[in-house]
Amino acid sequence: MSAVARKPVMYGDAERWLLLHADSLDLLPQLPASSIDAVVTDPPYGIAFGHEAWDGGALTDAANFQEWTGTWAFEVLRAMKPGAWLAAFGMPRTFHRLVAGVEDAGFDIRDQILWLYAQGVPKSRTRHTGLGTCLKPAYEPVLLARKPLDGSFDENLVTHGTGALQIDQARVPRPNEERAYWPANVALSHHPWCRAGACDPACPVVLADRNSRPGAGVSRLFYTPKASRAEREAGCDQLPVREVPIYSGCAPRLVRNVHPTVKPIELMRWLTRLVCPPDGTVLDPFTGSGSTGAACVLEDRGFVGIERDKRYVPIARSRIAYWARQSTARELDG
Repeated sequence: MSAVARKPVMYGDAERWLLLHADSLDLLPQLPASSIDAVVTDPPYGIAFGHEAWDGGALTDAANFQEWTGTWAFEVLRAMKPGAWLAAFGMPRTFHRLVAGVEDAGFDIRDQILWLYAQGVPKSRTRHTGLGTCLKPAYEPVLLARKPLDGSFDENLVTHGTGALQIDQARVPRPNEERAYWPANVALSHHPWCRAGACDPACPVVLADRNSRPGAGVSRLFYTPKASRAEREAGCDQLPVREVPIYSGCAPRLVRNVHPTVKPIELMRWLTRLVCPPDGTVLDPFTGSGSTGAACVLEDRGFVGIERDKRYVPIARSRIAYWARQSTARELDG
């Protein structure tokens, strides 16, 4: 009996957010057609990351990964309103297959965002001759695709409320100026060791601004740090502490949030504001540890998340519920 036949276990308040424990390929065909305003997701990359089963197996074959991407993207497309936007993370090695699979499903490819973070760790050992097998990761691409419009752009916007990027919602503030910057397709991330007013020498924001004219550094475009330990663990106090490996030669960490690819909430909030109309609903078919859901409750967007891995469902549930409470408390205080 499939997970859908058993009915997925559901969590959330059903008004602001809903998390379903199920396999997306089983559940997506059951979602109502043309009901979703935007999709923000971080799907598997097909690189056998950390020897995780959800990122390995058949997905490591390029053709299989593209076909699998097309399968979920086709079902996502059906559930989205005409003109709705998809923002999907990828990684340089397999990003072309992600784009091709999404395009094969029927999406219009519109743009990509480069999230620059620079503090990635090389996944290759240095050989005794100074050789290696890969470069240090310093960015992740984010695909921006759109479901075809229903008529003209203006007709689609009036009928469905979708089709446009929310430019003013996602503008980047200018210091001491009323008019904010138009959102760019590059996002810079501070180094995790940066502090207010004092950046680490390896901070990509500092390096990007070094040769810019005073007051016009390229970091004005947008930046956000990788998820800190405190952000990853917020809301997870009741979950058990587990040991997770880092990289060869490093001592394992003891954490409650064991997901290996947690995205920063600030970045997910910005993407949510960019692609989802106010009061719209965002779908994430690969919820993981719940960063998209946390972003949605903080940005007053509805959220529907699907996650099949039983290790991550309690983490996502705890994190989204925590940030939903923070959002409610802020509204009451205001």
